[in-house]
Amino acid sequence: MTRKTRAGHARMLSLSGALLATAIALGGCNLTGDNITTGTVPDDYRQRHPIAVTEGEQSIVVFVGRARGNLTETQRDDVMGLARTWRHEGTGAIAIDVPAGTSNARSAQAVYQEIRGMLASMGVPAHAITRRSYRVDDPRALPTIRISYPKMAAVAGPCGVWPADLGPSIYNPSYNENKQWDNFGCATQSNLAAMVANPSDLVQPRTETAAYTPRRSVAFQKYGKGESTATTYPEADRAKLSDAGK
Repeated sequence: MTRKTRAGHARMLSLSGALLATAIALGGCNLTGDNITTGTVPDDYRQRHPIAVTEGEQSIVVFVGRARGNLTETQRDDVMGLARTWRHEGTGAIAIDVPAGTSNARSAQAVYQEIRGMLASMGVPAHAITRRSYRVDDPRALPTIRISYPKMAAVAGPCGVWPADLGPSIYNPSYNENKQWDNFGCATQSNLAAMVANPSDLVQPRTETAAYTPRRSVAFQKYGKGESTATTYPEADRAKLSDAGK
């Protein structure tokens, strides 16, 4: 082999090495496949299963018999309770769905008038009450009056989504990374969303209310005299079973 031939082979090997190094470098920048999917799953369950504030519905059902045209005592309490909650959390009108063309249609109409009167007595204006008629498809079912109104609600989920195995698997390469599984924390978020009384508290704090001036004045007076400002309740000792701990 001549010197010229050896030099040509050296140049070819050098060029091949440069191309191989470039291919390896470009391969390291590849973001397709499972890498991007794994990288986009948040590690914080609060981000993976966020609680959203949306508009839900609060409703009650009133059963009406064919021969009774008024509310029972329990049903009156239900209607009054719905009126009270509507004043605090309602975001729209109260809708009353009344059955039409049924065996209890006459009784349902009388009960509707009573419900409307009770809502008015609880401070619900007339323009905030709407009546809707509906037909019953199943003749065996007892037609009912349904009272509902829209309200703000907190929701999370859905839960029970398992895109990968929890155990070691060739289809789950992220198992060895010891990360949270996708469904982790979903039940906690859903329960918190269901229990929160005011969904807006999840978004922003409430404004501070004015201090109770009479009680604050008494505490300041005791503090100025060097007396204890602790509140004592005379009836607190009645609930004690023993004197242990004194």
